Amino acid sequence: MFPAFLKRTYSARSSSLLTMACAFLLALGVAVPAHADSKTLKMATTTSTYHSGLLDYLLPEFKKDTGYEVQLLVTGSGKALKMGEMGDVDIVLTHSPKAEKAFLDAQFGIDPHSVMYNDFIIVGPKNNPAKLSNDDNAVQGLTKIAKSQSTFISRGDDSGTHKKELSLWQSANVSHNWSNYRSIGQGMGPTLNMSSELQGYTLTDRGTWLAYQEKLDLAIWLQGDPAFFNRYQIIRVNPARYEGLNVEGAKALSQWIIGERAQTLINQFQVKGQKLFTADAKTSN
Repeated sequence: MFPAFLKRTYSARSSSLLTMACAFLLALGVAVPAHADSKTLKMATTTSTYHSGLLDYLLPEFKKDTGYEVQLLVTGSGKALKMGEMGDVDIVLTHSPKAEKAFLDAQFGIDPHSVMYNDFIIVGPKNNPAKLSNDDNAVQGLTKIAKSQSTFISRGDDSGTHKKELSLWQSANVSHNWSNYRSIGQGMGPTLNMSSELQGYTLTDRGTWLAYQEKLDLAIWLQGDPAFFNRYQIIRVNPARYEGLNVEGAKALSQWIIGERAQTLINQFQVKGQKLFTADAKTSN
């Protein structure tokens, strides 16, 4: 039996208490029930879809259309997929292609669909100590940051953004072990805040940047490289592996978010007048 507060129904931003409680229980090795009732389903998702405000915008429309309430567990993609592996959620929305492939290959997940894409950017101090140029690609920019030993703040949390950062260092053939490289094990918001406080560079999704930028003493230095492409995929947790999943609710969300109405809403979503995501629904397998 779980405490009453774990059974409450949340929408979008009001899910933070549930998120922290479930994460704490999972850390202790305690299984969390996948859903409270047939009209409630649990989705593990990334901080970028949450902090950008996209899910606050989409999920009330999903509830209007289907009657289903979604409880969000907001974390990095790696931890979100781990919740799926444990059968603690009904569905995941993530942006970590290699980890998603492993999740599907191990038959923890089924029915993958690409939902949308956006992009990553590299932001940093306005005085630009690494002397980045707007003409630099990702590899050139990261090489300059490393050679100058400028402060770089890494999420270090096994998220999709963290995995992308590591892959970019690998592509640049650069070791990220200098003293001013700091891996903090935090989400995107805290990482941006620390980058601003310490005047360091960091890799961020554009949506979270737009949500936070007015509070930050940072500027965009690298963007537009195809290497910064960032696709999001929705995957149902495999009901053949776990009892008690809200199979119908997960199906409803998966089909709704790749449907014409949701895809139009995604394309219309803006923050500060800028479009953040491009709808891209298709079966990904």
